[in-house]
Amino acid sequence: MSQDNLVKLKSAVSSHIVWTRKNKKKLANMKLELKKYDPTVRKRVVFKEMKK
Repeated sequence: MSQDNLVKLKSAVSSHIVWTRKNKKKLANMKLELKKYDPTVRKRVVFKEMKK
């Protein structure tokens, strides 16, 4: 698997960072925003894509 599909997602509430894969064909221009579980806050919060 290639590493160029990997993106960093940072929590909007805390400094928690998660790595995930991005579909470059569909989401080439857009930045990802996902709602995921943040273990430091113990809630589901928005994670936004940041630079590698």
